[in-house]
Amino acid sequence: MPTYRNFTEKPLMSIQEIQAEIVDEFALFDDWMQRYEYMIELGKSLPLIDEKYKDEDHIVKGCQSKVWVHAELKDDKLVFTADSDAIITKGIIAILVRAFSNQKPADIIEADTRFIDDIGLKEHLSPTRANGLVSMIKQLKLYAVAYQTQLN
Repeated sequence: MPTYRNFTEKPLMSIQEIQAEIVDEFALFDDWMQRYEYMIELGKSLPLIDEKYKDEDHIVKGCQSKVWVHAELKDDKLVFTADSDAIITKGIIAILVRAFSNQKPADIIEADTRFIDDIGLKEHLSPTRANGLVSMIKQLKLYAVAYQTQLN
């Protein structure tokens, strides 16, 4: 299993570089069962959201499972924490947090999410999980928009 960087590190990498790293890691696996196992491991390493943010205000609407996301601005960069009550979903949000956390709001807003297609994630999710994935991306970008307006 590949090693992955700690979520709490302050990356010097751009969103595109992190996304490319994720694509490379998923390419190491021969089948989707191995990729699912890797996503579960990523979920286990996700920095846990503070319990006080596990409320209706932080829940991602449109997900079959419960997913909570919190964002705060630190040194002009957004830092995300998240959790889910389902292990695969927790792995999915872990991938997104890894790609977008510790980045400038404007960069998050502008970032594309083709890397999700590049790892084949959408096509291996049930329709409800795929809709949840879109909702999670939308929520992270909404946080970025909200914080970007505060910076302007």
